[in-house]
Amino acid sequence: MKRRAYIVIVFFAMVCMALSASAQKRSNLVMGNDKLTLRIDMRSSKTEVDSLLKKAGLKGANAAAILKGDFTALQKDGWTMAAKRGNIVEFDRPLENLNKNPQTQPYLITTKIDKDDDGSPGYPADVTYGINNFAKVTVHELPSGLTRFFLPGYLQNRRALLSGNFNNWSTLKGIMAKTDSGWIADVKLKPGKYEYKFIVDGHWINDRYNNLVADHDNNSIYFRYNYTFRLNGYANAHKIILAGSFNSWDANSIIMEKNGGGWQKQLYLHDGTQAYRFLVDGKWITDPANPNKMQGEDGLTNSILNLGETVVFKLDGYTDAKKVQVAGSFNNWEHGKIPLVKTKTGWAVSLIIPPGNYGYKFIVDDNWMTDPKNPRNMVEGGVVNSYISVKPNYTFKLSGFNNAKSVHLAGSFNNFDEFGYTLAFDGKEWTVNVNLKPGKQLYKFIVDGKWMIDPGNKLYENNQYNSGNSVLWIE
Repeated sequence: MKRRAYIVIVFFAMVCMALSASAQKRSNLVMGNDKLTLRIDMRSSKTEVDSLLKKAGLKGANAAAILKGDFTALQKDGWTMAAKRGNIVEFDRPLENLNKNPQTQPYLITTKIDKDDDGSPGYPADVTYGINNFAKVTVHELPSGLTRFFLPGYLQNRRALLSGNFNNWSTLKGIMAKTDSGWIADVKLKPGKYEYKFIVDGHWINDRYNNLVADHDNNSIYFRYNYTFRLNGYANAHKIILAGSFNSWDANSIIMEKNGGGWQKQLYLHDGTQAYRFLVDGKWITDPANPNKMQGEDGLTNSILNLGETVVFKLDGYTDAKKVQVAGSFNNWEHGKIPLVKTKTGWAVSLIIPPGNYGYKFIVDDNWMTDPKNPRNMVEGGVVNSYISVKPNYTFKLSGFNNAKSVHLAGSFNNFDEFGYTLAFDGKEWTVNVNLKPGKQLYKFIVDGKWMIDPGNKLYENNQYNSGNSVLWIE
């Protein structure tokens, strides 16, 4: 009996030692106190460290080199060694430094934005600007370009999901990975406004550390930034405020942050023409780094920022004309605002226009005309205009119908307008490019005045006329 008891005691001691060694082997990623901590156990396998580096959003880091004590890749990526205890090495990185938003250069001209479009599930709402407000940072951008959502705690729960308008509020996708301090999920997002919630063991909860909440259903709101306003110098200034057309010139809401040799503020800013100024200790100034300026209605000079895609408008001929201009829905059809420059063969101008679908016309010596080189048209206010899609994400195609005189496209994206968008024939098929918001789109072709569903698309649904609409899903 004594011998048996001794064997049991020895076996138990060996198990405790094994468990102790296992517990000490702690390679993990912890998020808290507004920083990210990377803890590496130098006894870990290369596979374990590779998996950890992937979670941390590190690219190009060599696990084998790190396990040999070469931390160059970590240091280049902005990580600082915080502690070294035995086999455990810890690196820290502030969450606020993970937002890598490139500075976009000012452009020359673009359009105004409709502020009333609330967007749709899976698509950033069409707001003019946005700034995040966290009690503790729980959402941040990784160097890889992914956005990481963090749900602290809930370690006793079995399952956590991330659901939002970026995945159509799915209850199946967005599975979060469990860490030592909570749950994480990485999502690829474009700049814009997003609503989200967490689903913990079937229960919907919002982000308790996020102070931005939607009025309609208590969803948490996150803005993925795309622009940084910078003002160099003014080291002795006490307070600098940013105000512009995007926030209705509110001189209290956007306070600049001191950073190194100047001041800066990151935010989400919608494509479009934005006028802005800085208020330095009560005195308005324009942006000294931006040469584009214009006098405002209040008599003060504003800096002008334009964000969007470059579009070249060309009109061949008309070399005897005194002036040629262009106007369209991208500038609210304002006459006299956008002159073309005379070239050897005609006239041209490069504009910055946000992604979308637009009508336009040239104005030659005050005579309005459609673009003679553009076979695609649309109707606005009962008037036929030339049609252009900026940064299109889908091409509608209709094969056959070689003898048709006209083919048009109408759908939920243009309120099923009878004229729709004109398709052009290339000898084999009719085509038109369109910029569509993600989600479900309904459409039909109109061939010589006759409405028809898309014969090349098997997806369709019935409508109130029992004639059906073709269905298209945009990711």
